[in-house]
Amino acid sequence: MQAGEALFQEGDQGDRAYVVQEGNVDIVKNGVDGEVILGTVEKGGIFGEMALIDDQPRMASAIAADTSTVIVISRDVFQRKLQKCDPFVRGLLGIFVKNIRSMVEERVN
Repeated sequence: MQAGEALFQEGDQGDRAYVVQEGNVDIVKNGVDGEVILGTVEKGGIFGEMALIDDQPRMASAIAADTSTVIVISRDVFQRKLQKCDPFVRGLLGIFVKNIRSMVEERVN
């Protein structure tokens, strides 16, 4: 991916997660005062997983900060790995995702 290229847009349905193999990817949300960079995912980091955990639309856009390479993790692969986790851990992940979405909304609005 080239710098400025979007992997997905805020509001899209999520069907995959990504791991950064090379480069950096910015996570960008539209706020009342314009775009807000929530964070930058560096080599080895994962993003796009929240939509796969709670089946909600993408909370933010993912845009290559520089020339980047990502590994795509399909919904099926992600769900199979998640199903192997302890039910308590899966429940915690759901709570974490809900809390993150809530905190981000408060921050940008």
